[in-house]
Amino acid sequence: MALWFSGVAGLLLLLELGCRVLPVSTSTETGYYTDPVILTYPARHRWVVSTGWDLRNAQRMQANNLGYAAQHDFVRNEQAVALIGDSFVEASMLDIAERPAAQLERQLSSRPVYAMGGPGTALLDYAQRVRYADEHLGVRDFVILMERGDVRQSLCGSGNVNGPCLDPKTLAPRVETLPPSGATKRLLRHSALAQYLVSQLRVTPQGLFNKLLLPTKSAVAQHPELKATAAQAKAEQVQAMHVVDVVGGAFFERIKPHVRGKLIIVLDSDRRAIERGALQPDPARQRFIDLARAAGAVVVDTAPIFAAHAARSPLKLEVGPYDGHFNALAVSLLTQAAATAVNAD
Repeated sequence: MALWFSGVAGLLLLLELGCRVLPVSTSTETGYYTDPVILTYPARHRWVVSTGWDLRNAQRMQANNLGYAAQHDFVRNEQAVALIGDSFVEASMLDIAERPAAQLERQLSSRPVYAMGGPGTALLDYAQRVRYADEHLGVRDFVILMERGDVRQSLCGSGNVNGPCLDPKTLAPRVETLPPSGATKRLLRHSALAQYLVSQLRVTPQGLFNKLLLPTKSAVAQHPELKATAAQAKAEQVQAMHVVDVVGGAFFERIKPHVRGKLIIVLDSDRRAIERGALQPDPARQRFIDLARAAGAVVVDTAPIFAAHAARSPLKLEVGPYDGHFNALAVSLLTQAAATAVNAD
């Protein structure tokens, strides 16, 4: 038995050493360092990110003075443009020169772009970064890069909230900050093998539980009669429109005192449907566009931009079939449009 345990320990040690040599994603130790409701990395923190079991798109990242994955330190500068969003802004799977902030800055020529991306966040979190950029950095002009789920994910409990959110039932405002990590998690952060299992292979206790104990098919798949009726679909659409009104209204009301220049909203679209030539109208998305324009924002709708690209080129706009984030080509298309909006009189 002792020999068996020694063999297992030796194997784990070899795996640990191997993972330390390879570009395995490392711990980021995020926290509320600069603001009570804005989650960032520690200032000057360094970490590694990669995708999948074969460690694709490996990048070595470094946080700036305020804890953002950005090529600049952020200092007070009214000429700076704040680029705000989630992992689509951080774009850790791209080389730094291909990321949205770098490409937008090249398009703008003489103005620095502050990349204030926060992975796993949503629209009401963006409002807090707008506030911070105004109060602490003197920023006047903002570009908000929105992914398709940013409105819905602003509801509490979505898993994409770092602070302010709306109750999913009552839509009343709340604040949900993330609890500090427990002792076990803090300990496992120091193991490259543990990070490989969690970050690369997505092995978690909850995931194992779901695979072992939960049904393999959804209730709808097993019982076709549970599919939504036309009346249910209509009710869901009405609810989605209401959520857009309340979340969008809260967002624009919260940022109104802090936008003293231009507000550009770049809105992602259903890229796969565009590729197939099967894009359908989305009333909730259009409602948000209307709200944004009524609030004085310039909306860059990527749907016609990406449709024009699809008509002339077979090149994809995603990092890969395993990652739906924008690739460098998509970033180029949307930053050109955003720069035109920023520079417009």
